[in-house]
Amino acid sequence: MALKTPISMFQYQLVYGKACHLLVELEHRAYRATKFLIFDAKAVGEKRLLQLNELNEFRNSAFENSKLYKDKTKVWHDKKIATTAFEPGQKVLLFNLRLKLFTSKLKSRWSRPFAVTRVSLYGHVEL
Repeated sequence: MALKTPISMFQYQLVYGKACHLLVELEHRAYRATKFLIFDAKAVGEKRLLQLNELNEFRNSAFENSKLYKDKTKVWHDKKIATTAFEPGQKVLLFNLRLKLFTSKLKSRWSRPFAVTRVSLYGHVEL
């Protein structure tokens, strides 16, 4: 059986709406069911309708669990982001993303200090 997903449900349960059983157990149940089978269309229809309603409940709970997981992940991620407010006249270092890693291992990727000249409303900075 696979591990549970972050939304606390098994993948098989998400798809089929029930717990996963081994094939031998299903085969045994199917053999016993065929031995004592009585065909009642109305009862079978009601049982199928009940199974469909349970499947909808499983899907709703999976949706709620995924929403809770996404919210928790977003809160955790937003907590890790450090916001910095720059002001004109402040000295900052510029990080060079295009510098190759293996050209010179000990060369710093930070370049000389620059002065901030203007900060826009959306956080864009002019150096």
